[in-house]
Amino acid sequence: MVSQHKKIVPYIKDLATRFLAEGKVVVVSMDAHQPNDPHFELWAPHNIVGTVGQQLYGDLYDWFENDNENLIYSPKTNYNVFFKTDLAETFRRAGVEKVHTVGVTTDICDFLAVAGADPEGFKTAIHKRGVSTFTDLEETMLDHMKRCFHTQIIE
Repeated sequence: MVSQHKKIVPYIKDLATRFLAEGKVVVVSMDAHQPNDPHFELWAPHNIVGTVGQQLYGDLYDWFENDNENLIYSPKTNYNVFFKTDLAETFRRAGVEKVHTVGVTTDICDFLAVAGADPEGFKTAIHKRGVSTFTDLEETMLDHMKRCFHTQIIE
């Protein structure tokens, strides 16, 4: 499945580059787990702070290293990027009205990003070519996002 996740990298990179060129805020967020994180009682250890497993894939890693004032890194200790972060306030200050979501995993992190954006008052969109997951629940979760949060599904 890792190859499936890497397959979305060019789309994500192109979309983020376009958004930055348009002066939009782009947030890179990923899990930032400690080695003894309680999440590992349910899930295999992943994205441990300070390890290669927490780095962005391939071209995204090099792309992210270029400084840009509208590129924000927002680590998260919960699968919902809005939980105990200042991301909603950052978006409000930047005038963001719609949160566009891409990345891994559709049925956990992407779904919870949309679920977290909704009560904060943001419209949501998810880019189908920019998401992937480890399970067979992708279409189900995309449908849930559309039905529950009125998320725009971008093909």
